[in-house]
Amino acid sequence: MSADTPSYIRGLATRARAASLAIAALDAGRRAALLEAMAESVAAGRAGILEANARDMQRAREAGTTGAMLDRLALDDARLDGIVQAIGEIAALPDPVGQVTRSETHPNGMTVEKVRIPLGLIAMIYEARPNVTADAAALCLRAGNAVLLRGGSEARESNIAIARCLHSALARFGLPAEAVALVEDTAREHVLELLQLTDLVDLAIPRGGERLIRFVAENARVPVIKHYKGVCHLYVDAAADPLLATRLAVDGKLSRPGVCNALETLLVHADIAPDWLPGALQVLVERGAEIRGCERTRALFPQAKAATDDDYDAEYLAPILAVRVVDSLDAAVAHIQRHTSDHTEVICTRDDAAAAGFVAAVRSSAVMVNASSRFNDGGQLGLGAEIGISTTRLHAYGPMGLESLTIERWVVRGNGQVRHPESGQAA
Repeated sequence: MSADTPSYIRGLATRARAASLAIAALDAGRRAALLEAMAESVAAGRAGILEANARDMQRAREAGTTGAMLDRLALDDARLDGIVQAIGEIAALPDPVGQVTRSETHPNGMTVEKVRIPLGLIAMIYEARPNVTADAAALCLRAGNAVLLRGGSEARESNIAIARCLHSALARFGLPAEAVALVEDTAREHVLELLQLTDLVDLAIPRGGERLIRFVAENARVPVIKHYKGVCHLYVDAAADPLLATRLAVDGKLSRPGVCNALETLLVHADIAPDWLPGALQVLVERGAEIRGCERTRALFPQAKAATDDDYDAEYLAPILAVRVVDSLDAAVAHIQRHTSDHTEVICTRDDAAAAGFVAAVRSSAVMVNASSRFNDGGQLGLGAEIGISTTRLHAYGPMGLESLTIERWVVRGNGQVRHPESGQAA
């Protein structure tokens, strides 16, 4: 390759950047219709997508992949139906582009507005989840952006199959395939190069394991929105409903242990622990959980393994739960502040004052009162789907839907107003 020949990544990003202008020029109705066509195309391509995923799954098993990673990679009819449904739901969402978020008329007659516009070209860097290919494309396009997708090598064939369906819909609308640009060559050096393209890429969003996210955050020159991991807590207050507390613990930990909104730590007030904790932990163990507890936990439930400080910092992504008995709401909050990843915190209580105090004290991107941690999800919160969950305290915090993929700019409408009257005088 000569010095004048663009690299594979730069060439792809350049074409994607050009495609972003074509997407931004579409009106809201046209973008919604494009997504509806994409949903139809993915549904029509079901057989090919599932065959590609079966090949990815076979290679993953042969490579020794197990547990959460294998679960994230897997597609079946139900999950594919979910992908199609999510694209359709995103198509039906209110369009954020052009939305006026602030408007006022100044005494001099100028109208000053803040208006949402697309970000431009968004790079998604992710592992193992082929559904991200469709979700990210749908969200970015609906918000008027193009997307540059770099999925993991373990999902390569699944990602290609899904992208081909999306490209088919783009072609029907006369739009360039690079509006959904997929990096098919998954060599790691391409990620590093992509993260340097400040002249082409407006935002990078990593989605995957902590190692990938740290690599992106530490090596990027382009802006990054991220979350490293999900260390989610459930605090069972002295005034908790015992049956509800057990329900929240079981759903939060075991409904899908390998996702970032699964519970990792259970904190229990000392006043309720003797009567509630042994039975609740027995239910969890009978359903396949491993318990790692503090000394007070083990005194009440001897089957628990001894927990270390590292256990309270761990995102297990497995049916393992760290447990600690605490003396007060303040002690629970102090534990959370020390160990939180700013993802999701839950309180179970019938005491409104305790609930209000908990909500005010913790700073995570989502706080649940008497509801499962599993609801910190874009679809469950009414976003249609999410492109990721941000624990970066910027304009986007928590699940990122359409509005998070736009920015606000100022639009000023006048009729000749100037700052200094003498500026308008003839020389």
